Amino acid sequence: MPRAAENAPLKFAANLSFLFTEREFVERFAAAHAAGFEAVEFHFPYAEDQAVLAEVALTSGLEVVLFNLPAGSAAEWAAGGRGIACHPDRVAEFQEGVGLAIDYATTLGCGRLNCLAGIPPDGVAVERAREVLVENLRFAAAVSKRAGIQLLIEPLNTHDTPGFLVPTTRDALALIAEVGSDNLRLQYDIYHAQVMEGDLAHTLQRHLAQIGHIQIADNPGRHEPGSGEINFPFLFQHLQRIGYTGWVGCEYRPRGRTESSFGWLEGWR
Repeated sequence: MPRAAENAPLKFAANLSFLFTEREFVERFAAAHAAGFEAVEFHFPYAEDQAVLAEVALTSGLEVVLFNLPAGSAAEWAAGGRGIACHPDRVAEFQEGVGLAIDYATTLGCGRLNCLAGIPPDGVAVERAREVLVENLRFAAAVSKRAGIQLLIEPLNTHDTPGFLVPTTRDALALIAEVGSDNLRLQYDIYHAQVMEGDLAHTLQRHLAQIGHIQIADNPGRHEPGSGEINFPFLFQHLQRIGYTGWVGCEYRPRGRTESSFGWLEGWR
């Protein structure tokens, strides 16, 4: 890959739920630092003690830039569940989860939380599920704003997650408009967007002001950049040209050991 322009370096965060999984979770912080990262993100911190996790993050010298709101039980996640924000019978649980996430984010110094919309439960109409999601997003956006934390909403492709309520950028932007909060932004995952819609460069430029975070993985396979069809050198240069200054989360599955998957990063950090 060509070297990046020197005047606008991109900022990459290691996703510890996908990278360095050869190690225990708390050990992945040191591994990310040793690999040259300055920041990390992950799916969920809630199985770890807040104080212990904060100490690990602090001693590693890494900034924690993103994690998800609670999205149901570990068993639900393993079975393919991807959030409860659209479940009418779990609004109280969702709201409690927002409070828990803010507690962790405050302790870890994390400025962004991502909401996974979820899959409408059996017997719940899509329209009703969307109504619940809108109200939950309004609540979460308001509460997180008071805490100085930005809320994100992320589309997930329906090939990997059939039935997911927010599958495209258009769907997420419509929700953001309906919620009407200046504290709700789009989490733009390039892998999910490529699977569902393509047109990556145009979408990034057109909606840059509404994007709060970007994640990357190649397609097919969700492996490291350079393993598939996406032209990442072009996209990285494009992000620099249009002035993206946020974090780029490396949320991919390495084809081999994590440390062997970073060749694509040469020249971009």
